[in-house]
Amino acid sequence: MHTFRHSIGAAIVLCLAWNGSAYAADTPVEPGSKLTLERAIELALTYHPARLAAQSEAGAARERIGQAESALLPQVLGAAEYLRSTDNGIGDTSYLSPLGFPRYPSTGRNTNSTETFDNYLMGISAYQHLFDFGRTRGLIDERTAEADAARARLRFVDLDLIFRVTQRYYVLVAAAQKVRVFQTAVAQRTEHLHEAEVKAQAGLKPEIDTYTAKAELARAKLHLVDAQNAVATAKVALDNAMGLGSDAPDYQQADVLTYEQITSPLEAYLKTAFGQRPDLKMLEDEARASGARIASFKSDYLPTIGATAGYSARGQELPAANNVDVGVVVTWPIFNGFLTDHQVAEARLHQDAISHAIQDLRQRIFLQVKSAYLDWEASLQRIHRAEQTVAASRGELDLAEKRYEAGLGSIIELTDAQRRFTEDEAGYINALADFSIAKAALTRDTGAGPPER
Repeated sequence: MHTFRHSIGAAIVLCLAWNGSAYAADTPVEPGSKLTLERAIELALTYHPARLAAQSEAGAARERIGQAESALLPQVLGAAEYLRSTDNGIGDTSYLSPLGFPRYPSTGRNTNSTETFDNYLMGISAYQHLFDFGRTRGLIDERTAEADAARARLRFVDLDLIFRVTQRYYVLVAAAQKVRVFQTAVAQRTEHLHEAEVKAQAGLKPEIDTYTAKAELARAKLHLVDAQNAVATAKVALDNAMGLGSDAPDYQQADVLTYEQITSPLEAYLKTAFGQRPDLKMLEDEARASGARIASFKSDYLPTIGATAGYSARGQELPAANNVDVGVVVTWPIFNGFLTDHQVAEARLHQDAISHAIQDLRQRIFLQVKSAYLDWEASLQRIHRAEQTVAASRGELDLAEKRYEAGLGSIIELTDAQRRFTEDEAGYINALADFSIAKAALTRDTGAGPPER
């Protein structure tokens, strides 16, 4: 029995170990691991449903190129048919049956015999496109431009996901840092409450100091609850941006909030945006597709030429009669109710609309990039001001603590200094996060990002 229990225990341990290793292998983020921003972006571009949908649409657009190119290759069709039917003629008139067999009545009057005969048909035919004055090639060019537009749309989705992940990552980092700020504030206020109680019991300070310190400690604890809730909310938002949802385990952020000086001018970012913005590239591809559509429609003014060949075996008895045909087919739409004119006019107007949309987008790109650049500059200035504010408020708090310990300052002076220092530290963290988010927004608006996957 003892050996049996040991065997069961070993099996349970092995199963748990196997399940744990399998879970770690199947989970994009291992529980408790450090998650970098680069890894978070990689997860979003791998698992997010919006990205997967855009990727599938781009793949479907590429397949439509193959559909258009199939018209350049031989088209081969096979057919086989068996019918049991009557063979009644109409007077002395010969006619063609639905299968193309001539029927010659045996008498000079109408017959209505119910006798049926076997009819066999087997055949194969081939058609090779030769020339159509640009219709097929125009369709291929149109589908190619549409595929390029779909790839640009996929790139646009990538940039949006990268920004959302970056934004929510730094919001989570900032929220976690503010939790530590309020934890420190709770510890400070707990110490100050203890000091106020000791002084009040000794008769060195009035009883109101104790109640003031208790109220300030309660406020700090309330702010800590709000900060902890902000961390939980920010993590859910980041999990959603990465496309993990409820499957995301707990993890820690590896990156910290930092900043650097801005060295590149606005003109450099504008030049990058006009050269790399995927939505601008998408409109240009759509304009190219409209041009190809115009060429395709114009080809209807001219004939289409192709070669055809076929073999058929048909008759009422076996073996059936063999027939072979070969030739050239010329198709020319002489009049189609001005359909082609309207199609060409529609395609040209659509191309004009895209051209106007491109001009409108270029103006919006200028607005977005310049606004993002100005926000980035302003965020850097706020960081410098926040650094000065934190340094001053820290000195103010140190002095207020010393004055209160020496009996020269009031509890109001101390709690005001505490509150301002905590708020200024949280403000500095917000300024650092705003800098990183503003930089990410400028990166998105310029179309820069990781290379295409």
